[in-house]
Amino acid sequence: MLNTFLIIINLQIFLYASNQIILVVSDDFNAKKAKLRCFEAKKQVFKTTDVNLGKNGLAWGISHLEIKHDLNEPQKVEGDKKAPIGIFKLSKVFGYAKSNTTNMPYMQATQNLICVDDAKHKNYNQIIQMPNIQPKSFEYMKRQDKQYELGIVVQHNSIGKKNAGSCIFIHVQKHKDAPTAGCTSMKYEDLQRVVEWLDKDKNPILIQVPKQYLDEVKSLYPELPLD
Repeated sequence: MLNTFLIIINLQIFLYASNQIILVVSDDFNAKKAKLRCFEAKKQVFKTTDVNLGKNGLAWGISHLEIKHDLNEPQKVEGDKKAPIGIFKLSKVFGYAKSNTTNMPYMQATQNLICVDDAKHKNYNQIIQMPNIQPKSFEYMKRQDKQYELGIVVQHNSIGKKNAGSCIFIHVQKHKDAPTAGCTSMKYEDLQRVVEWLDKDKNPILIQVPKQYLDEVKSLYPELPLD
């Protein structure tokens, strides 16, 4: 009984401590595009923005708060090119510049900064400096293109469950209609606006769902003006 009580209290703390919410809603599991809205203090703070999702749509990820769903629906795995569905904390901002106008922790993407997507590596799903012995699979955080010129780290699979998906970000789109390898992408100007708004002290989160799960989101966050 005590454990159940503590779970309920922790759930309430998580829900009501989330003062900034990025909500991404797709038409269905197969959608490659979605709509992004930002909320604070029961209000939408920017105009609705078009974003790109995974090349193969979406799948249920490992998040900080579970949304009730059918366990037979797609579950995210490494390399599936699906964006994760769920409720995720946003931990930091990164980019090519030395600094950025944001109230989030900022990390410069240097030549030696990588994100490990080798599911067998001890640093799987972590952003680290390149070790002496390279992981078998990783991606550079400073790319040859501008997709990581600015980004937000999404805390998907923060427990590091093997082969459950890694290196999930909100980042700059390749072009208007280009799907991603599993992230969420948008125009640089729109992303910069979001980055400037985000505040670590307001516990920002990403909620990313197909529209059929909006009722579940409303039940968890009844004060969100979703109508």
